[in-house]
Amino acid sequence: MEGKTREAAAAAAGMSVPTARKWASGALPLQEQGSRHWRTRVDPFAGVWEQEIVALLERDVDGVLEGTTIFEELDRRYPGRFAPGQLRTLQRRIRDWRALYGPDKEVFFEQVHEPGREAAGDFTHCDELGVTVQGEPLDHLLFELTLSYSKRTWANVAFGETYEALVDGMQRALGFFGGVPAVIRLDNLSAATHELRRSGGCALNTRFAAVLDHYGMASSLITPGRAHENGVVEQRHFRTKRALEQALLLRGSKEFESVTAYEKFVTEVIERSHNRHTADAFAIERQHLRALPSTPVPSYTVFEPVVRRWSTVRIGSRVYSVPSRLIGHTVHVRQHPDVVEVYYRGKLVQTMPRLRGHAEHRIDYRHISGSLARKPGAFARYRYREELFPSLAFRQAYDRLCTSHGERADVEYVRILHLAATTMQSRVDQALRTVVAERVPFDYAHIQELVDPQPRTVPNISIGRPDLSVYDGLLAGGAL
Repeated sequence: MEGKTREAAAAAAGMSVPTARKWASGALPLQEQGSRHWRTRVDPFAGVWEQEIVALLERDVDGVLEGTTIFEELDRRYPGRFAPGQLRTLQRRIRDWRALYGPDKEVFFEQVHEPGREAAGDFTHCDELGVTVQGEPLDHLLFELTLSYSKRTWANVAFGETYEALVDGMQRALGFFGGVPAVIRLDNLSAATHELRRSGGCALNTRFAAVLDHYGMASSLITPGRAHENGVVEQRHFRTKRALEQALLLRGSKEFESVTAYEKFVTEVIERSHNRHTADAFAIERQHLRALPSTPVPSYTVFEPVVRRWSTVRIGSRVYSVPSRLIGHTVHVRQHPDVVEVYYRGKLVQTMPRLRGHAEHRIDYRHISGSLARKPGAFARYRYREELFPSLAFRQAYDRLCTSHGERADVEYVRILHLAATTMQSRVDQALRTVVAERVPFDYAHIQELVDPQPRTVPNISIGRPDLSVYDGLLAGGAL
């Protein structure tokens, strides 16, 4: 303290006058101490470090052997010698040994991205978020496309890594960006690539290559099995899912009324957590993006199958039922990312959810219930019989019919099924729930009465006055 006595300075610093005199005349105490080179306690790993532990570390050329594994091995070799609290000491010593003598680690090279040059895209699974739609778990993915320079990000819900989902997501993202980058960098998605048998690598398939030609973009593929080469979007996946997880916690519920409502929520989270921080960089990058083409590429695949006599069509490797009146006709089918549309002579006649995952067929009982009611014997060994139980109530009702009606159960059930197809499934379902819960005998007529009761009317019968002269004539023996 300039202008103050040593006593006043010592009092202000909270120390004694001798200590202040010592600090003022020489080096600080920490400078006098120097570095310590002796141990303050006995080394718990003396006798085993150089002989056993270092030997194990030297053989571990990939640097993957864990300290817990080594500690467990030491405890097996020397029972009771080591305490659990010494594990952390061993881990620190292994860490320091590897820093000085261990194998080299893989180096990642920070990249300099030019504005407008590259966008990185990929799908990521989001089941761990626990989102539900109308009470049902939403098994879904997110497709994300991120501009490598500005980190501007687009994301939309997808239900599979399909060609249609890839093209749909990419085109929606480019529309959001308002322009086209020079290169799109992708993982080796089966929707966009095919395997090269001779070299073991991958190349773009014909369909996706045509889409990129339409937009004037080049493709950049990563090495199979090395996801870090697409680090821009992989890091964005991590940050997006973390932001969604936190936003769902703040929202207080993971339940949504529809997929559309959930996708809107995802968009809002990304805008708030990602894109609002990229405004300045995106303003620069936007000037380097090329203009979008005048028309987009259809994000669906077209099939032209003939409806088979089973009232089904095969789309790719999956089977869908269609109205039986189309049997024998060629239909135009459009397979979108999430729905399948069936056209006949340019008119839309059927829209159905696209099959996902391991599901291989979708049979709508309404398409075949009329024929099945006329041929109830076909039900017993129908290939897709399990598809003809629209709900648990129908399955339980059939089991009850098998118990009470024996061989006639199939006849009664297919009539009930046809009733559901020609009236309302919900009303039939409720009637079946009622009779199953009450454990009362039932058949088709009983269910029909519950679903569509017919009003009972008493006929008005008028009987005329009888002509007794005819009877008198018979008594007299006269002819009629």
